[in-house]
Amino acid sequence: MDDLKTKRKDERIRSVSPSRLVPPPDNESTVPESTVPLLRELVAHLRKNRTQLREEWARRITEAKLLTAMTREEIFAEATSVYDNYVEVLETGAVEALQAYARDLSERIIPRGVETDEVVGIVLLLRDVLARSLFAKYQADFQLLNRILDAYEPAANRIANTVAVGFVQERERIIRQQQEAIRELSTPVLQVRERLLILPIIGVIDPQRARQLTEQLLRGIRTNRARVVVIDITGVAAMDATVANHLVQTVEASRLLGATVIVTGLSPEIAQTLVTIGVDLGKMNTVGDLQGGIEEAERLLGYKVAPLNEPSQQTT
Repeated sequence: MDDLKTKRKDERIRSVSPSRLVPPPDNESTVPESTVPLLRELVAHLRKNRTQLREEWARRITEAKLLTAMTREEIFAEATSVYDNYVEVLETGAVEALQAYARDLSERIIPRGVETDEVVGIVLLLRDVLARSLFAKYQADFQLLNRILDAYEPAANRIANTVAVGFVQERERIIRQQQEAIRELSTPVLQVRERLLILPIIGVIDPQRARQLTEQLLRGIRTNRARVVVIDITGVAAMDATVANHLVQTVEASRLLGATVIVTGLSPEIAQTLVTIGVDLGKMNTVGDLQGGIEEAERLLGYKVAPLNEPSQQTT
């Protein structure tokens, strides 16, 4: 039965056209036809010894203390998937399936704290395990061994690069999403009462955050039909000319939407920056602190603050 399975596998391998067995090199040079039978033989060897080699690879991953955030069962399951994708690329030369799997794997393991060096490490371990297996098989014929390795190494390098790049790209995408979420949380547009919004700003304002701040504020003004907005920048230590100009533009854009902006918490340094860039402070409504800004906003909205009546003292 095993001989029949092996024969069928060999027939499937022979049925693959030579062009599918040649991994397209990065420089798009033509791969010598002599490598086709070598790759065919290499794929047959890796498939025949699949169980042994993937178990050896999983063991090496554990010994190297890689993917420590995952259980042994999880490591073995991922090792099986990566191994099969690896061999598929060697056979077909097409990396699309491996790229898709690398992105999927990265999406699952990055939130668990797996680092880039761990992913690169496990791929290099697989390359080492397979190379050792090839050496053990062909050590009696040194010339054939060299030819096999010459056919294997470019494909192995391309596979390692594909997995590493896929992981890094996915990691960068997740980091960008996290940064975006942090920015949104750090610039909340709060509705204090009907038609009144407060935008407290804390930390460093760079041009990108300034643009996001403006977008959030204008969206909040339109959604809540706000008439007055209090922008409190007490928590902003410094502001360069570019961001200061953006603040002025935000005030003007809010006015166009029908909302009056009150800026509170101006530091002496920021006030000096506004003067230096030539801002007409007569067009900017500023109040010393947030409490004063809210009181001014309520006055503009027509609210009156009445003191609570003190309870009358009863005489006995």
